[in-house]
Amino acid sequence: MPKIFNKKVILIIAAGMFLLHSGCGFYSHTGASIPPDAKTFSVSYIANTASIVAPTLSQTFTEKLKTKILNETQLKLTTGESDFHFSGKIIDYKTAPVAVQSNSVNAINRLTISIEITFENRLDEKKNFTETFTGFDDYSATQNLSAVENELINKVSENIIQNIFNKTFVNW
Repeated sequence: MPKIFNKKVILIIAAGMFLLHSGCGFYSHTGASIPPDAKTFSVSYIANTASIVAPTLSQTFTEKLKTKILNETQLKLTTGESDFHFSGKIIDYKTAPVAVQSNSVNAINRLTISIEITFENRLDEKKNFTETFTGFDDYSATQNLSAVENELINKVSENIIQNIFNKTFVNW
């Protein structure tokens, strides 16, 4: 009798998990809440309008945003009309000292990037927004920015993109 009971319990749990996972198509493992009628997204090239222009920043940011949405939703990337559209511009890119040692020598610098993103939800215009997202990462003042710049850009971009993703799909 216990073996049958155990099989029934396992079958019920498995069926429940399947139903929760397949459900109505609103929820993903990342916490993204996407209407079932949303199928596509597009991302315009994120231009760099900051006073300091890092050569790889626009391309890196644009591609990382596309990849994040492709990997963590079931939306398909398109270049034409889409259900969701992202556009924007890099409005600030700067490095500045943030920690000074007792002998007045700079110890830590901070790279800060600000990006203005416009999100258009063509299925529900009430969810449209234009917002500035800012991220930063610190690096030792003994390091030359050009030596660590690509790594810093990747880290800061990932942080900003996570915030954009949360604002758009997780409603944080």
